Amino acid sequence: MGTVRDRISTLKLALALTCLVLVVELAGGLASHSLALLSDAGHVLTDVFALGLAWFAVAQANRPADKSRSYGYHRVSILAALLNSIVLIGIVIAIGYEALRRLANPEPVQGGIVIVAALVGIAINTYVAFGLRGDTHNLNMRAALMHVTGDIGASIGVVVAGAVILLTGWLYIDPLLSLAIAVLIAFGAWRIVRETVNLLLEGTPREIDLAAVTAEITGTELVSGMHDLHVWALSSDEMALSVHVVVDDCPLREAEHVVRDLERRLCDRFSIGHTTIQVESCHPCGEINHGAGEHNHPHDRVRVISSAGHPPAAGSVAPPR
Repeated sequence: MGTVRDRISTLKLALALTCLVLVVELAGGLASHSLALLSDAGHVLTDVFALGLAWFAVAQANRPADKSRSYGYHRVSILAALLNSIVLIGIVIAIGYEALRRLANPEPVQGGIVIVAALVGIAINTYVAFGLRGDTHNLNMRAALMHVTGDIGASIGVVVAGAVILLTGWLYIDPLLSLAIAVLIAFGAWRIVRETVNLLLEGTPREIDLAAVTAEITGTELVSGMHDLHVWALSSDEMALSVHVVVDDCPLREAEHVVRDLERRLCDRFSIGHTTIQVESCHPCGEINHGAGEHNHPHDRVRVISSAGHPPAAGSVAPPR
């Protein structure tokens, strides 16, 4: 996983090169009258937007926590990815409309210009994709890579379309390929929307198996039960967990050792860096469902609460009464 500085440097270079691709394909599309090439330029425009948003999101996520954002600004990256996907959907609608219009009234296309412009785009985007592929754990980096690799595939299709027009003069290949590119963009947009909505709803991250997390916790020495388990994502690469664990009656020191051991193992096995573990012993609150609204009563006797990761919530440590 790259550092924040590495991510920003990679995104800066990718953004500059993608802007170059946009200029080349836009000029080529206008000169050749190719909707397919203009559609690909539209896809590249979304790449520019995605890379710019990813750059902004990475910089914002690195801001320290403050009084108004106690967990920092990690979720800016999720909002940026969602906005990016909405723009993609708008591009899809525009391409689809123009493609249907050209199917009804085909326009002449200069196949040679189409091929040259698309080949330039393929070369530059391939270089950009190799730079982005080393850090796909972050949602915005992965979304940016998805844009670029999708554009490579679309550009290959544009080259084929240009060759077909040169060899056969069949103009319908241009709007038909444009519709295929629109479907490609729509598929990528849907995947991003689905993942970002799950994160915004604080759904369980897809890589987390709650049954495995439960087994890890209940298999800990001195732990006799657990409830109120929640795992959610602060961002695409920052996860948090809260849980109540019931331990055998033991001194406070031993209970704290249990918490520290759990923190370490949850981080090592599941990459959960923010944990809040509430330990109950003499007065456990009992087994309850995991619904957020079903466990809101205060506790009269709380033995240990521990927060691992940055920053801890205010008042997260409550000594025994």
